[in-house]
Amino acid sequence: MQISVVIPLFNEEESIVELTTWIKKVLHLHNLSYELILIDDGSTDSSWTIIQKLCTEDTDVKGIKFQRNYGKAAGLQKGFEVVQGDVIITMDADLQDSPEEIPELYNMITEGGYDLVSGWKKKRHDPILTKNIPSKFYNLTVRCMSGIKLHDFNCGLKAYKNKVVKNIEVYGDMHRYIPVLARWAGFKKIGEKVVHHQERKYGKTKFGIERFIRGPLDLLSVIFISKFSKRPMHLFGSIGLVSFSIGFIILIYLSYAKIIEEQYNMTQRPLFFLGVICFIFGTQLFLTGFLAELISRSSSERNTYNCDETINI
Repeated sequence: MQISVVIPLFNEEESIVELTTWIKKVLHLHNLSYELILIDDGSTDSSWTIIQKLCTEDTDVKGIKFQRNYGKAAGLQKGFEVVQGDVIITMDADLQDSPEEIPELYNMITEGGYDLVSGWKKKRHDPILTKNIPSKFYNLTVRCMSGIKLHDFNCGLKAYKNKVVKNIEVYGDMHRYIPVLARWAGFKKIGEKVVHHQERKYGKTKFGIERFIRGPLDLLSVIFISKFSKRPMHLFGSIGLVSFSIGFIILIYLSYAKIIEEQYNMTQRPLFFLGVICFIFGTQLFLTGFLAELISRSSSERNTYNCDETINI
């Protein structure tokens, strides 16, 4: 099987039939073998009834239904667990991602040698203040913190090699940072393709203001996990040592001033409180790193690594 198309959806009853028809038309036109996996993330409308009908009519269409709404990341992860295609295509169900992009994304993986290709909605049809400007700021921040030169991390239209999706785990709201997770798993050839962004045809966006809070927190989580999950002492210990050293130097200076230079009222000076705070803060961070290191080393996954290939093992 050449392509697996994974589409998580929530209350998209108006667009499902139109989207699946469009995808099948494109893939048939290019003679690509495929499976189309629709993941109903606890929809409260008739989405699942429509999916059941589509699965009955076409065995290449497969459906998964969640008991309740778990979020986009959970839908993608479940799809990644069951896919069989050589190349995995993910896209949103709201018809804002064009299936016409699929063949070229497939070629970039199979012929271009990319591990992951992310869509770039260079020209967006979204509200400027609530989506365009925050999106640009978000992408700039992720580029700076991750070192991955992509313009649109959150684009739902992406293509992956099969082994990429089998070696990453998407949870929480980490669907925004799949390229970062892939880089952490050792897949370094990550590219992007300018894709057409269509105006929303039905319904309304499922993401509210909370994404502005969850996004930065998830970014900090994924950066920490990718760099320090197996060596937490390197982070907490380094910051703790710097803070401890600053506090220690300040307190030594104040002690010298009181004993040798006979200056008084040392405990009334703001510098004294700064020294005490840095000293205590540094000690706590160092102990936090030490405890995190003990937990990490006792974890069953402490020596779990992704192997690309083996011979005669």
